[in-house]
Amino acid sequence: MTTSTSARAPRAAGKAAKPAYRCTECGWTTAKWVGRCGECQSWGTVAEDGPAAAGPRTVAVTPVRSAARPIAEIDVDSARATPTGVAELDRVLGGGLVPGAVVLLAGEPGVGKSTLLLEVASRYAEGAESHAGAGGRETRTVLYVTGEESAGQVRLRAERVGALAGTLLLAAETDLGTVLGHVEATDPALLVVDSVQTIASAEVDGAPGGVSQVREVAAALIAAAKARQVPVLLVGHVTKDGTVAGPRTLEHLVDVVCQFEGDRHSRLRMVRAVKNRFGPTDEVGCFDLSESGITGLADPSGLFLSHLGAGVPGSCVTVTLEGRRPLALEIQSLVAPSPLANPRRTTNGVDSSRLAMILAVLHRHASLRLADQDVYLSTVGGAKVTEPAADLAAALAIVSARTGDALPAGTVAFGEVGLAGDLRPVTGLARRLSEAARLGFTTAVVPAGTDAKPPAGLRVLQAGHVAEAVDLVGLGRRER
Repeated sequence: MTTSTSARAPRAAGKAAKPAYRCTECGWTTAKWVGRCGECQSWGTVAEDGPAAAGPRTVAVTPVRSAARPIAEIDVDSARATPTGVAELDRVLGGGLVPGAVVLLAGEPGVGKSTLLLEVASRYAEGAESHAGAGGRETRTVLYVTGEESAGQVRLRAERVGALAGTLLLAAETDLGTVLGHVEATDPALLVVDSVQTIASAEVDGAPGGVSQVREVAAALIAAAKARQVPVLLVGHVTKDGTVAGPRTLEHLVDVVCQFEGDRHSRLRMVRAVKNRFGPTDEVGCFDLSESGITGLADPSGLFLSHLGAGVPGSCVTVTLEGRRPLALEIQSLVAPSPLANPRRTTNGVDSSRLAMILAVLHRHASLRLADQDVYLSTVGGAKVTEPAADLAAALAIVSARTGDALPAGTVAFGEVGLAGDLRPVTGLARRLSEAARLGFTTAVVPAGTDAKPPAGLRVLQAGHVAEAVDLVGLGRRER
C-alpha cells in the first residue's frame, strides 16, 4: 500500500502543475485546449498560458505612509474636473477631466477616434483663461503618443484640422518603457495614447494587443496616472461585435469607458459613456466629422430634419431620447403597388421587426390595406431609431404615404403602439415636448393619460388608440 501511495504522488503533483489555456481576445481560461473560445466564440485564439507562479498565502505588514483621516477632512479641490475645451466631450465626462483619471475611448476603425483626441489634445494644450494676473491664457503641456501612425502622418492631420498647439508634444513609440520615459521627461498635464493595443512591454511575453500585453500596459499607465495625478486618454480597438477588444479587466481598471459611434456614410458621430466614476452615464455628445476636423454639435436635431412644413406625404417627425438628450428626427415612408407575390418591406434606420408589427396593427385596427403594397421606411440623416416611442410617428408616416395626405404643418408625434392598437405612454415626455416647442412645432400627438404641462405655443392632442391618432391629424378622410 505504501508503494502504491508513493507512486501516485508524482502523478498528482504533475497534474497540479498542468498549464492552463487562455483566450488571447477576451481572457477566458480553460483547463484544456479547445479550438473555439467559450466566451467570445472566436476560433484559434486559445493558447497555452502557463501555470500561475506560486506565492505566499500571507502578506507581511508594511508601515503606513499616510494615516487614515475622516472623509469630511479630505481635500476635494485637487480632484475637480478640468474642462477639455470640447464642450460635447465635457458633457459626457461630467464636466471635464479629473486629475489622475484614465479614460478609454473605443470605437470602430475610421469612426474618428484619433481625430477627436487630437482636437482634445490641442484644445487642452491651449488651456483656458487664467484667473491670475491680467487674465491671459494658461497653457499646458500635452503628450500625444501614437503607436499606429508615424509622427509625420499625425502632423499632417493636425495641420488639416488646425490642431498645431505650441505645447502639444508628439512621440511615435510602441515600447512601454519608452512611453513612461517620455512621461518622466516631459511631465505633461495630459497624456494621450493611441492606442493601448499597439504598446507592448519588453518584460511580458506575447504580441502587442494580446491579453497579457494589454493588461500590463494598462496597469502601468494607470499607475503612472495615479502617481503623477495626470489624466490619461486611451484609444481602444473594438471587436467585430462592437465590444472593447482585450481582456474584460481593462474596462474594470479604467475610470471612464466611452463608446464612439457613427455610420461611415453619415457625418454624425456620438460619444456615450458606458462607465463613468465621475459623472452620469446617460449623457450623449454629438459631433460633426468633416474633412476639416471634428466639431461639437450643441443642436444636432437639424441633421435629422428635412423640413418643418407640410406638403410632403409620408413624413412625420418624432422626438427621441439619447440618454437624457432629446433629438428630433424625421421618419419617412413610401408605399407603392407591388408586382411581387410577396411585397417588399424595407427599412433604413428602423428595426424591421417593429415595421412588421406596425403594419399588422394598422391592418387589423386601422383598416389600412397593404397586402399588395411595397412599404419602405427610413430615417433622415442616417439616424437610428431604437426606442418604441417612435412607433406612432412611423405609423402616421405609413398612413400618410398610403393615403397621399400630408400631416398638418408643425406636427410632431411620439408614442408606443401596442398589439391591440393602443398607445402607451413614453418616458421623458416633458423633455420631448420642450424640444418640439423649441424647434417651432405647434402640434404634438401623444398617448392619452399624460399629464405633462405643454410648453407655450404647443398644442397637445391626446389619443388612446392608433386609429384615433390617425383621425386627429386628418389622415382618415380618404379611403384607405
